[in-house]
Amino acid sequence: MREQNWRSKHHAKALRKDLTTAEELLWYDLRGKLLGGHKFRRQHPVGDYIADFACIKAKTIVEVDGATHDTKQERDYDDKRTHYLESQGWKVIRVSNDDIYKHRGDTLDHIYLQLPPPPARAGTSPLKGERERKEDQK
Repeated sequence: MREQNWRSKHHAKALRKDLTTAEELLWYDLRGKLLGGHKFRRQHPVGDYIADFACIKAKTIVEVDGATHDTKQERDYDDKRTHYLESQGWKVIRVSNDDIYKHRGDTLDHIYLQLPPPPARAGTSPLKGERERKEDQK
């Protein structure tokens, strides 16, 4: 099993350099704790699988499904993979490429609403980071 983990980590590192367009768009919104203060990793190994995006503290995985996920064989593989990930304590959220391209805001809302609230730091407002980002954009 140790050898398999090494392969998964090595493969995940290679995948990080080769994101799909939909994954790049979603990563732009998930990186740097931009989604409600939750930290995500991209192409994160979990057992023998590599999750597209994972929030470790929330034990939540976001999987991006392209057109190839429409075949019965791919759906069966996705079901097996989801079952394994859930058996390891992960929540799996699936979003489609089309949702990212056409309804990105709604897709981010969907993901955000399934995440637990991040722990507040003493003396900070949960909206402080959001206000600072908006001020930086001015």
